[in-house]
Amino acid sequence: MNVLLSGIVGSTAYGLAHDGSDIDRLGVFAAATEDLHGLHAPKDSRVTTRPDRTLHEAAKWCRLALGGNPTVMELVWLPDELYEVRTPLGDELIGIRSSLLSAGRVRDAYLGYATQQFKRLYERGDGSFSADTRKRTAKHARHLLRLCRQGYLLYTTGRLEIRVDDPREYVDFGERVARDGMAALPVLEKYQELFAAARSPLPERPDEAPAEAWLRRVRRHFYTAGAQDAA
Repeated sequence: MNVLLSGIVGSTAYGLAHDGSDIDRLGVFAAATEDLHGLHAPKDSRVTTRPDRTLHEAAKWCRLALGGNPTVMELVWLPDELYEVRTPLGDELIGIRSSLLSAGRVRDAYLGYATQQFKRLYERGDGSFSADTRKRTAKHARHLLRLCRQGYLLYTTGRLEIRVDDPREYVDFGERVARDGMAALPVLEKYQELFAAARSPLPERPDEAPAEAWLRRVRRHFYTAGAQDAA
């Protein structure tokens, strides 16, 4: 498989991993260009477990990133030591990361994902549930806080910080919300207000031209039928 860029994401990257945490990997690969011309298109995502890894084909990755997908965007903002595969074309993708951003899509994506996390918390009721459910609830709460803070920083500065500043604060927040799901609502409301009041340096729409040019370079590189060597 032509993996262009791959790295460790999720709780390990955020600094929120604990004993027993899964190690999540995310990457982007290029289908052989000739395969794209056949009757049946190749799979545009490949997911495995043990190890937990998700790979998106180059075009799909670009579409998701241009849409503001928070999970996908992590890949091009990782600390250097968390990359496991870096090719020249992968480095080029990192180099155009800022062009993929836009104010509205960042705001809607991060607040939207955070709201989804809150709905999961709210639907679990008053906290009188099993230890396993409380564990999952705490995890969703940590992700809610992370999405709010990372998204707001990205929205106001144009940079995505992957590692959190104070992991203990996130752990404490998760435990508090595990006891009372509604404890997460003030945080969500606070960031909704902060986003509404803030001015972003990001453009209203992403610049698709760099992604389009990059993708065409990828297609040219893997034009030879069955090409297997990454750039």
